[in-house]
Amino acid sequence: MMRSMFSGVSGLRNHQIRMDTIGNNIANVNTVGYKKSRVLFQDMLSQNIRGASSPQGGRGGTNPQQVGLGMTVNSIDTLHTQGSSETTGKVTDMMVDGDGFFIVGDGTNNFYTRAGNFDFDAIGNMVNANGLKVQGWTATAAGVIDTTSLVSGIQIPKGQAIQPQPSSAMTFVGNLDASAAVTTAYPASVTVYDSLGQNWTMNVTFTKGAANSWTVSLTNPPVGWTTAPAIAGGPVTFNGAGAYVGGSPLTITGTPAGANAVTVAINVTGLTQFASGSNAALNSQNGYSSGVLNGYAIDKAGIITGRYSNGLTKQLAQVSLANFNNPSGMVKSGENLYTSSNNSGSAQVGTAGAGGRGDISPGKLEMSNVDLSQEFTDMIITQRGFQANSRIITTSDEMLQELVNLKR
Repeated sequence: MMRSMFSGVSGLRNHQIRMDTIGNNIANVNTVGYKKSRVLFQDMLSQNIRGASSPQGGRGGTNPQQVGLGMTVNSIDTLHTQGSSETTGKVTDMMVDGDGFFIVGDGTNNFYTRAGNFDFDAIGNMVNANGLKVQGWTATAAGVIDTTSLVSGIQIPKGQAIQPQPSSAMTFVGNLDASAAVTTAYPASVTVYDSLGQNWTMNVTFTKGAANSWTVSLTNPPVGWTTAPAIAGGPVTFNGAGAYVGGSPLTITGTPAGANAVTVAINVTGLTQFASGSNAALNSQNGYSSGVLNGYAIDKAGIITGRYSNGLTKQLAQVSLANFNNPSGMVKSGENLYTSSNNSGSAQVGTAGAGGRGDISPGKLEMSNVDLSQEFTDMIITQRGFQANSRIITTSDEMLQELVNLKR
């Protein structure tokens, strides 16, 4: 009878642990990125009353006789199933669609989280609600991101300036009319930026010189240049099939007042000469004026692209993700954070969408994966289990009372 009482005590104690876990799940039903826990039981050590015997001497074998000594907790598992998404529309809100964790740190220690409710602080650090910096890779001045380097805190100051870049190359595409008469001129408007970011508009004019040959000149050049802009090189020639053949390299040179000298190489290899209307036009040029950062966007790879007031877009940073061989082995640290443990494996840090890591969905948050219907059902089962174990103790007590009453 004493064994049954202790079995009942173990049942009460461990059903209380299960109820505590269920209560915590229900409390976090609306916690961003929360992963539910479950409690599994196992029986405890059994006491042998009689051992097993093998068949012998005309008698069959007998099974062992054992009395169980109660139950205990087998495991408390964290279930890393995908939670549903909530669309927030906020650019810095992010959700991991698949496996992986965001990495946040305080400069000394890194933590891992599924809660992607991030924002920027006063100096442009991307942080979570507790001020931990979101880890990733910052792009170079040229917008190149090296994902093989170590991760660090992402910092993107709003309003940061981008220096002007003078034009040094431009490309033309389109057609020059093969049926046009000699001396026919076709102007194409271009914009050239100097070292101060000032833009200058002028016309590059193609003039039919002979069959399959066009000279190139600069018309309506801007005034106010220390050295007036001019074009050198050419002519632009084509073969009988209308394909570009060549000509000496074309360049625009000059010196705007107060700025450095400008040299712009002109690429015309994309031009053709067919018997249709002329539509040659500037396709691209690499110069731009100064600007300030006034917006940004995040794609599914976690790349943060900045939008500048001069119309330029440039990669600024990329959010990193970490994956683990055994996410259930991670240790909950509170505040929606996890740390690695001896059984979780080391963090496999990399980009979203690679190495088994999921994609990043911007403008969304992952909700808790707690299923209330399941939790309430488990609560009823646990309550009944607790109630039944309490009956073991009271019934055993009554049996002991009967034993004591035998003395009468």
